[in-house]
Amino acid sequence: MNKMTAEQYQAIAGRAECLVSPTDVDAALQRMCDAIDSRLGDKDPVVLAVMTGGIVATGLLLPRLDFALRLDYVHATRYRGGTRGGEIEWRHRPVDAVRGEHVLVIDDIFDEGLTMETIVKACHEDGAASVISAVLVEKERVRDCDYRPDIVGLQVPDRYVMGFGLDYKSYFRNADRILAADPTDI
Repeated sequence: MNKMTAEQYQAIAGRAECLVSPTDVDAALQRMCDAIDSRLGDKDPVVLAVMTGGIVATGLLLPRLDFALRLDYVHATRYRGGTRGGEIEWRHRPVDAVRGEHVLVIDDIFDEGLTMETIVKACHEDGAASVISAVLVEKERVRDCDYRPDIVGLQVPDRYVMGFGLDYKSYFRNADRILAADPTDI
C-alpha cells in the first residue's frame, strides 16, 4: 500500500461531500445505545469490536452503555486496504470468548453485508447464546445476502463513505463526520 502525502489527503478531503455531520452521528450513537441497552442491558454480554473500523464505533458506544459487559474483538476482513471487497480472511476468531455468551457485534458499516453475515454465523457456530449486531452506518443498496443488522445508527446512499472508522485506502478513519469520496478518487 502506498502512503498518502499530506497534499493528497487534503485534496481528497476537499473533493469529498459531507453526508452526515458530527451532531447527527452523535444522535445516531445515542439511538444505538438506547437500542442496545433495551436488548442487552440485563445480559452481561461480550462485545466484539470488528477490526479495524468497528473500533471507533465501539469506542464511542461503550462509555454510553451503563451495564456490565466484557470487551473482545473479531477480525475478519475483505478489503485489506483496498476499495473493493474480496474473500473473507479470518485474522482473529474469538471462539472461546463467545461460547455460551450473549454477544454484541459492533462494526462501522454494513455495505455488502458479507463480513457481518459471516461473523454472526461464526458466533452461532461457536456456541453463542445469542448474537445481536450493530452498525454505525448502513448503505442503502441491493445486497446478495439476506442478513440485516439488528441495530443501525445511520443510513447513507450507496457511495464510497469514510470517517468515524470508515476508511479510504486505510485513511480518513479519524474524520469527525461521514464523508462521501468523490467518484474520481475511487
